[in-house]
Amino acid sequence: MPNLGKADRAFLADRVLPNLGADRDDVALGPAHGVDFGLLDVDGTALAIAADPISILPALGFERAGRFALEFVLADVAVSGLAPSHLAISFTLPPEMDDESFSEVWDAINEEAADLGVSIVTGHTARYSGCSFPWVGGATALAVGDHDDVIRPDGATIGDDILVTNGPAVETVGLLSTLFPDAIGLNEPTLSTAQARLDEAACVRDAMTAAAAGDGGVHAMHDATECGLYGAFLEVAASADVRLAVDTDGIPIRPGVRAACDALGIDPWAAGAGGTLVIAVDPDHTAAVREALDAGGTAVGLAGTVERGSGVVVDGEGISHPEVDPAWAAYEELAAASNGDGDG
Repeated sequence: MPNLGKADRAFLADRVLPNLGADRDDVALGPAHGVDFGLLDVDGTALAIAADPISILPALGFERAGRFALEFVLADVAVSGLAPSHLAISFTLPPEMDDESFSEVWDAINEEAADLGVSIVTGHTARYSGCSFPWVGGATALAVGDHDDVIRPDGATIGDDILVTNGPAVETVGLLSTLFPDAIGLNEPTLSTAQARLDEAACVRDAMTAAAAGDGGVHAMHDATECGLYGAFLEVAASADVRLAVDTDGIPIRPGVRAACDALGIDPWAAGAGGTLVIAVDPDHTAAVREALDAGGTAVGLAGTVERGSGVVVDGEGISHPEVDPAWAAYEELAAASNGDGDG
């Protein structure tokens, strides 16, 4: 398992996936590497479920940090094509987080959840010694709907088009340029342009838009979080046992991304891109999905096709899954250069 970031495929296969408790008939889709959500069958109703840590970054401002945290929790069930509907949330707060700061976070979560139609049904809130920002708890998101409406993570089909929204590294660039504006080494107006990418690090509404516009033609969706688009492409391909042929010329690259990644010395294609969707869609529905996303102001491009075979070919060359997301090391270096100001 890497020293930083998510467990890799080998660690999960060796230590986690063989040990999953009871074998129940109502589990329609269990855990696997790169799969965003689990799926239960409850008396004929589909229930998508996903769990994630809660990350609160005070430097974003507590209201913005609350919305950012919620979007990441809900994204993993949104890619099921079912609208997020319920949330359980647990806060293990550091002692230095005062009541007013927590209220700002909670009010933002409440407002965003209400706007998305998500009900918060249970949770836990406490302060504990030893807890610290940014990791202050965890949450479980659920989405309830019809099995026929579920977009499975392993559903990419030979002949599908591959669409990509937003492009590489929007999360990494938006976060690091916002948290460490003085250390990242960008001058205005490039710095402000890079910071604006943080507003694109959200995909719940885009996932709902794509699912609705696809009208059954969207076969798979994946949020390109840790290890970025390279990781996401490989996970989509592996879960469906297909090959993705990708041309980067068709992928949008948002303003400020190249400059920020150059300044950070990181590969934008391997860096966290939360808010960026990889969508496998029947070519007959591609135009409708692209038009709907474009109408909502989301950048989207035709990145390639799904083929028979395995792995991922990008611009004619095979790629391997990044061992670790380069954003983790960049964060540590910037935090050290800023004397830790970015996380508190």
